[in-house]
Amino acid sequence: MSLVLNTSVTNGKLRVTVLVSRLDAAIARDFKAGVDAAWTNGITAVEIDLASVEFVDSSGIGALLSVYRKLPAGAGATRLVNVNPGVLAVLELLRLHRVFELGA
Repeated sequence: MSLVLNTSVTNGKLRVTVLVSRLDAAIARDFKAGVDAAWTNGITAVEIDLASVEFVDSSGIGALLSVYRKLPAGAGATRLVNVNPGVLAVLELLRLHRVFELGA
């Protein structure tokens, strides 16, 4: 597994920083494995920093949704921060801006 993200957990919030420019089929498996490795009981919110990500495909979207689905029902949100315009356009086209919280 190559290093595609950094993670930390503080007060029930998992913070994920994606370190690659493309969140695609070649990276999605490593992304999910990295999140799984960092996941602990008691996580109630996730923040994913996408500042480095310039491109996302359907596998990358699936990887982001897999993180969203890991949260218990009624728990906090999955927040995507520092989303580049091209990635934001894909999220909006798929109406995922209604699923994920978007922030700076």
